[in-house]
Amino acid sequence: MKTRLLQHIQGLSDDQLPAYVYDLAALRSHTRTIRSALPDRVELFYAAKANSDPRLLRTLGEHVDGFEVASAGELRHVRRLFPTSRIAFGGPGKTARELSHALEAGVERVHVESQHELRVLTTLVGERTVDVLLRVNPPLPLGRLPLVMGGRPSPFGMDPAQLDACLRILAAHPRIRLRGVHAHLASGLDAPAQLALVERVVGWAAHWTRAHGLPLDEVNVGGGMGVDYEEPERVFDWSAFGTGLRRLLADHPGLTVRIEPGRSIGAYCGWYVTRVLDVKRSHGEAFAVVGGGTHHLRTPATRGHDQPFEIIPSDTWAWPWPRSAVRLEPVTLVGQLCTPKDVLASRVPVVRLRNGDRVAFAMAGAYAWNISHHDFLMHPEPGFHYLDDERLPTPAATTADCQWSVQGTGERLVRHGD
Repeated sequence: MKTRLLQHIQGLSDDQLPAYVYDLAALRSHTRTIRSALPDRVELFYAAKANSDPRLLRTLGEHVDGFEVASAGELRHVRRLFPTSRIAFGGPGKTARELSHALEAGVERVHVESQHELRVLTTLVGERTVDVLLRVNPPLPLGRLPLVMGGRPSPFGMDPAQLDACLRILAAHPRIRLRGVHAHLASGLDAPAQLALVERVVGWAAHWTRAHGLPLDEVNVGGGMGVDYEEPERVFDWSAFGTGLRRLLADHPGLTVRIEPGRSIGAYCGWYVTRVLDVKRSHGEAFAVVGGGTHHLRTPATRGHDQPFEIIPSDTWAWPWPRSAVRLEPVTLVGQLCTPKDVLASRVPVVRLRNGDRVAFAMAGAYAWNISHHDFLMHPEPGFHYLDDERLPTPAATTADCQWSVQGTGERLVRHGD
């Protein structure tokens, strides 16, 4: 953990916890690294669903080509922050009202999910023009992955056989302009697997466009770049991915590839910080109850993993009795909710964890607060803190700036297999 981050966490009072701490300088550095790794004709859009915090979006706005939104609410939010930015509108089940709002807001692309959605759009476009991508679900093998949206029966996109009907609708409505295809099929891939999938998608798109006498202008492959919560030091290899894309684009002159990552941009630059409220034992196992829980940080519950963390010892103890503690054994970290599913990390070995110590959960910058069930039990919301040293001299940007520290300050987490 960086010194300035540790100092900020140590400077928070108990009443200020739980809290999210976002390292905006690290986020900026990480995004610059991604941008510099990508070749020309690869556009980088940020998926706002991953974390729509305004301060994060403003930081990212300097370094991405645009934003992908998936609802009228996200569209309004992003448009307020960025009145002229490029915006792509995706997601299934768009209503006529949402599509109308997208047209009024001047979105750059609408990702059409079905024939019905395209027909609704024809009733709204009027004298305006709108550019669309047809979201397709081609039958490509994907294997076992954390999240799979395509390559098999799915509510996302259309089977290839349905695209011919869409082409007939488009031919009758020239103000709706086809720019290409969208095929976000899976999440959680490393760089070689992601590159192989992009190659298969582009290959499929090239075959389909040739068969229909269409130019291959744009292929949007979505996001899905892997984030490894079990081994946080294993970061997606953007350099290798960019090199592979450069080779791919050399074979397809005139093609633009767009990616829309979210988690892999922001996850590493956020921390959820809380304190231990109680340490207890049950049937021979150790539990630490922390302030907050999965109603603030739902990620480990939804993905079924242990959220990586660091322990920050605190010498403050106001009670006259001894502090309960766990030493050199596994402990399960749980929150304050009245459900056995409120687990942030299960049976993780620690050197020492005491009542009153602080715990900083790493990799909490994406799909964390914004997907959590905030109102359950009506606990107070966490605070939000932002670190930014852009005014200070900084070294050359590296992906390591955003990596979870395996060195740690204080008594860090001892991972399984260490």
